[in-house]
Amino acid sequence: MRLVQSSLHQEVAATLREQIFAGKLAPGMFLDEVALCESLKISRTPLREALKVLTAEGLLRHEPRRGCFVSEVTEQDLDEIFPVIALLEGRCAFEAARNATDADLAALTTLHERLNNYAQAGRINDYYDTNFAIHEAIIMLANNRWLSQAIADLRKILKLARSQQLHAPGRLAQSLSEHMTVFAALKSRDSEGAEAAMRTHLLRQREALRELARAQKSRVLA
Repeated sequence: MRLVQSSLHQEVAATLREQIFAGKLAPGMFLDEVALCESLKISRTPLREALKVLTAEGLLRHEPRRGCFVSEVTEQDLDEIFPVIALLEGRCAFEAARNATDADLAALTTLHERLNNYAQAGRINDYYDTNFAIHEAIIMLANNRWLSQAIADLRKILKLARSQQLHAPGRLAQSLSEHMTVFAALKSRDSEGAEAAMRTHLLRQREALRELARAQKSRVLA
């Protein structure tokens, strides 16, 4: 495919970012610059600028005299990131409870009804998409661009953790219950309650990922 010339390195960065998130560029994989230039039909200059962007985002790591590799997220990374994003999204829920209008709550009601239906049907991918939309809506209601930017940056790193916490036993029902607790606090205009519930929700996601990692390790050792 051929990319247009305007802001070319940003388009290259977006293309590579999508490939990383889709798993086409796997964690730990070496990025062959010659092959990438050929496949994207670009020169080395925009590619190297794009690699700098993704390295700054934490999606790639650069090793002197070797080149760029797709970053790998460790258990320690997850232990460090989740408490931070829990604080940030918790604050978003706090502000959202103060800012939400009746129309906003009606829109959230529709999303939560959809979330419940997908959970009952066991449609994890659809549940995940709606879950993401709810988180985005709450972040938007907080109306704080610094919070939004910080959360977006951390989410990019978390996307590298390919394990899906919703596949942990019992996690789907637990996640739905947590979302309903957050939503109940939002409807009650309970800022502190919404903040606490959102923080719990994010920290339990980490616990679910930890359980999955333990289960995968046990299967390997068995």
